Amino acid sequence: MEYTLVRSKRKSIALQVTNEGLIVKVPLKATKKDIEEVLDKHKSWIDTHLNNFNEQKKKAEGMTPITNEDIKRLADEALKVIPERVRYYAPKLGVTYGNITIRNQRTRWGSCSSKGNLNFNCLLMLAPREVLDSVVVHELCHLKEMNHSKRFYSEVLKVFPNYYECDKWLKENGKILMMRME
Repeated sequence: MEYTLVRSKRKSIALQVTNEGLIVKVPLKATKKDIEEVLDKHKSWIDTHLNNFNEQKKKAEGMTPITNEDIKRLADEALKVIPERVRYYAPKLGVTYGNITIRNQRTRWGSCSSKGNLNFNCLLMLAPREVLDSVVVHELCHLKEMNHSKRFYSEVLKVFPNYYECDKWLKENGKILMMRME
């Protein structure tokens, strides 16, 4: 099985499927045997995710590419729409936030800094509005819980009960959107 090995100061082995294929992130002291054991144990997961990735890649290749001009147009639209959605949901969650930045990212839909600044991917403008709103709520909830604990998801679901449906949409379609970027 081919993979890219990344050694770093981490405590456990992590597997990730990306455009580059399978990435295996390991602690500095991990042995070849440790790595092989994890790969064997998670072979089914790896095969499933690599197959899904390849299917998504084929779909993306059959679609119109997203050009730099498209990105600029989407970013301009996002600068109008996303802050409006943040202003709508922030009071419902009882949170205040810092700056809102719109970015063109290949791996994230949104993020929240410890200073309360929010970042969103302009490609959210190509997703259903409900999916965009789910990402907004997700990031705003990080202002209450800077993790993905049960308490965090409890906060998300209070305001956005069908969050998991939107999350599923992103998992099934989000990579395809990102792969379409030139």
